[in-house]
Amino acid sequence: MTDRPTAGTPVPALIPAPRHLTTTGSGPYVDDVRTRIDPELTGRLGPEGYRLTVGADGVDIAGGGEAGVFWARQTLRQLLGPEAFRKAPVRPDAERTVPYVTVEDAPRFAWRGMMLDVARHFMPKDGVLRYLDLLAAHKLNVFHFHLTDDQGWRVEIKRYPRLTEVGAWRERTKRGVGPTLLWDERPHGGFYTQDDLREIVAYAAERHITVVPEIDVPGHSQAAIAAYPELGNTDVVDTAALRVWDSWGINPNVLAPTDTTLRFYEGVLEEVLDIFPSRFVHIGGDECPKDQWKASPTAQARIKEQGLKDEDELQSWFIRHFDGWLAERGRRLIGWDEILEGGLAEGAAVSSWQGYEGGIAAAQAGHDVVMCPQQHVYLDYRQAPGEDEPMPIAIVRTLEDVYRFEPVPPQLTPEEAAHVLGAQANVWTETVENQARVDYQTFPRLAAFAEVAWTPLPAPAERDFAGFEARMAAAHYARLDALGIDYRRPTGPRPWQKRPAPEGGQLGRPSDEEPPIV
Repeated sequence: MTDRPTAGTPVPALIPAPRHLTTTGSGPYVDDVRTRIDPELTGRLGPEGYRLTVGADGVDIAGGGEAGVFWARQTLRQLLGPEAFRKAPVRPDAERTVPYVTVEDAPRFAWRGMMLDVARHFMPKDGVLRYLDLLAAHKLNVFHFHLTDDQGWRVEIKRYPRLTEVGAWRERTKRGVGPTLLWDERPHGGFYTQDDLREIVAYAAERHITVVPEIDVPGHSQAAIAAYPELGNTDVVDTAALRVWDSWGINPNVLAPTDTTLRFYEGVLEEVLDIFPSRFVHIGGDECPKDQWKASPTAQARIKEQGLKDEDELQSWFIRHFDGWLAERGRRLIGWDEILEGGLAEGAAVSSWQGYEGGIAAAQAGHDVVMCPQQHVYLDYRQAPGEDEPMPIAIVRTLEDVYRFEPVPPQLTPEEAAHVLGAQANVWTETVENQARVDYQTFPRLAAFAEVAWTPLPAPAERDFAGFEARMAAAHYARLDALGIDYRRPTGPRPWQKRPAPEGGQLGRPSDEEPPIV
């Protein structure tokens, strides 16, 4: 295998690169891999740390916990070469060897995540299971599952069947973004049964991945309102006339701040908690226009009743309600950084997506943070400025840009930085319509993100991107090929990956903005 070192040559750094690696030559790989939990590693490296030793007598894996053993096995797959990433051996009689090597390693962050939006474009269950395998292969351990939005509701709630009977289906889909008037007239939709979701959760747990569900409130809720019109601001708009949204952008139709709405979503979350054991539950909280609340006598009465200053504090009241509700059940609320507006609930954590500012403010106030700034790790953003890139959205974020992403801003003191749980790459799917497009937008950039999330790298400007590129070329692109990923080649999109011809009228939303690192 081309990426395997021979005697006397250094072992290529892994992806993600290990903290400590020594080699003593090359030797045989034996099928009997010995594994154990080592309390000394538990105390020194944590439950995800491990030591992998290949010697004359075979392979020995010691983990700080079961997760450490599992990550060590992923490292062993990497050492075995790209063919180890296929689902079945293609040369069953070939001798498989790995170098004599000792790898001792542990992750930098406890939260190493990817968010997948299945609300805008539905991904069938088998595709989700496939992505869990891909996350595991890259030592990522959090799958943020964006299950509801204006354009679709994807989780079965048995006490509210219309959420999937009505809310899971839209009549058509806008092609492109911006002022385009083109439409895909085919209905689009789908949802996961509760047993589907339990299967996904169990499959993830076997790979030491936590599934964090997201149920969006109070904005991004038109699909729910279309199914149950009483959830909307009925004193302002005719909510019975609303349908699951077929366009993109920020939707003005938000949840009404009523007791009916609160009890409804408590019922939703009761079933969600029964499916998902994750300590964290994501409730969205982003992009909630306040115009309907400003015009609603019901909303204004709630503001007066609660002694709130304005609509921002009304949103904070809404979020605080569910923060307390979740805390009573041993869970923690996490939301996008708009939940800072009007005051942050005491136990809430923040997904900092608009940039670093929200995450910095939250960490300085003693709140836990997951860093996922759009300027750096939104993988639906275009990868190059060329017109062949499919559906050019926002700024260019190259493989190198992602590799130079730093989750911990320098403004934070060590005590404040301890509140940075980790980092997450987000894959939104407004214009990412199928699995092949998800692959193209996600890879190879997710490999760069995985190394950032796992490995304590130098400051962004000092990182050896040329070395990372060399490791990608030497082995990791071949691994992606073996995994069957329709990734973007370094030379650009392949013919079937290119943007439709201009006469297709599919407008993008490119931007020439150059965001600062912090």
